[in-house]
Amino acid sequence: MEKQNNNNTPVVDEKIAQADRQVLRRGQLAGVLIKPVVTEKAAMANQLNQYVFKVADKANKIDVAKAVKVFYGIEPVSVNIINVLGKKVSRGRVKGQRNDWKKAIVTLPAGKTIQIYEGV
Repeated sequence: MEKQNNNNTPVVDEKIAQADRQVLRRGQLAGVLIKPVVTEKAAMANQLNQYVFKVADKANKIDVAKAVKVFYGIEPVSVNIINVLGKKVSRGRVKGQRNDWKKAIVTLPAGKTIQIYEGV
């Protein structure tokens, strides 16, 4: 996908770069990563260079990988997505269910980190 000019320096394919800029300009990646999931299990996953995010219901692995690259500047090694079913809850006689949501586990290359827990 890379081209080289006369100076032997790699030049990114302009069509791909332009498409990524258009997606970012439209704000489509802004709604992909909703918030990081802060739990004990997610904290243990950080030791394996994995970070857990709540993502949009319509997001796929490619969207999540692009969003992590754009917002954090790190290309993920892999992205796993899990659909989490909402728990059944009852308050007195009223029974209901919490909302279903989608979780993404992003694995980063060795030595790369994201500062998520600064304000926690």
